Amino acid sequence: MMPAASTQPLRARPTRLFVFGCGYSAKRFVEGLAREDVSGVTTRSPDKARQFASAGLVPFLFDGTVPGEGIDAALAETTHLLISIAPGPEGDSVLRHHGDAIRSMMPELEWIGYLSTVGVYGDHGGAWVDETTQLRPVSQRSRERVEAEADWLRLARGRGVPLSILRLSGIYGPGRNAFENLKSGKARRLVKPGQVFNRIHVDDIAGALRLLAARNENAIVNVTDDEPAPPQDVVAFAAEIGGFDLPPEVDFESADLTPMARSFYGENKRVRNQRLKSLGYEFFFPTFREGLGALKP
Repeated sequence: MMPAASTQPLRARPTRLFVFGCGYSAKRFVEGLAREDVSGVTTRSPDKARQFASAGLVPFLFDGTVPGEGIDAALAETTHLLISIAPGPEGDSVLRHHGDAIRSMMPELEWIGYLSTVGVYGDHGGAWVDETTQLRPVSQRSRERVEAEADWLRLARGRGVPLSILRLSGIYGPGRNAFENLKSGKARRLVKPGQVFNRIHVDDIAGALRLLAARNENAIVNVTDDEPAPPQDVVAFAAEIGGFDLPPEVDFESADLTPMARSFYGENKRVRNQRLKSLGYEFFFPTFREGLGALKP
């Protein structure tokens, strides 16, 4: 069974959460909150803004190129701030367009959350990494993440506000999983000897956010599962339990991949999650086996 949305307040005192970038992961977190706990969410899409409004949320349009209308006023009433927008070559768009408001116009601000990626660690040849491991990003997007993390750390320290940085592994969940790829015929068992990835179910991202935000934690945590595994093994497991034909193995070196898809395989590591567990978090889906089992069509 999938964890049910709680629609409960984060804490006894009134909370007002504002979310920059209410996409797949952040939306899952917001869906479990009482509507009065959410001061606003942003999206790039007018259609999605209408969907958020129909769900009882207050949407704001923000595409990262100009300040979003009405956002600064909503921030003034916000206690908890979540950023789920990837930086670009010009840096973090939230800081660029609303950084001044966050620094000086949020009198109620108690906590900031930032969704990052385990890509900041770079390639470690399959070795284990944790939050103390040196960051040596390989791809441009991961280097941009490292810079964005540093920028948010500086802002949080300057304000004296706790900041939780969540470094996420490969995200899966409803509508985004190996079964969907198998059903569409897009699943491939790419084989690169020694390659492993960690994964994380979207409900465990939401669960970790709920814990960190409710406690106003100041921490950098890996939000990742217990079992880094070769990607072809995950596809094979999904095919077996879902009753699908097993896709043939494809050699990574000869595979037809986009540059971005190929770049993911340039980073090989096993990511530990002990720090998050030490804060008291218990995973809904400790490995892809439990996660895919709950998603089985």
